[in-house]
Amino acid sequence: MSAACACKLHLFERCLLDGAILCVLCVLPCVCAQVSKFRSYPHYVCPLYKTSERRGILSTTGHSTNFVLDIRLPSASQPASHWTKRGVALLTSLND
Repeated sequence: MSAACACKLHLFERCLLDGAILCVLCVLPCVCAQVSKFRSYPHYVCPLYKTSERRGILSTTGHSTNFVLDIRLPSASQPASHWTKRGVALLTSLND
């Protein structure tokens, strides 16, 4: 299970929406990843991190050890720049 920072994924509309007031983390429903032909649709390329620190040691490939992968999340209500400015990211675990 993953958590989304500063937004939520609406199940029926299948797109990102602003999170509730004063709610920093929202649970992201399970997402099934499958390989298919590329379709163009309004989306936000959301980074997935292992922890909420969003930093890590740079590996020899130039990527952070905390970074996992980018996930394209549908975003029909807002442009991708809106989610980038809000710092939206997915997390695999939360700090205690």
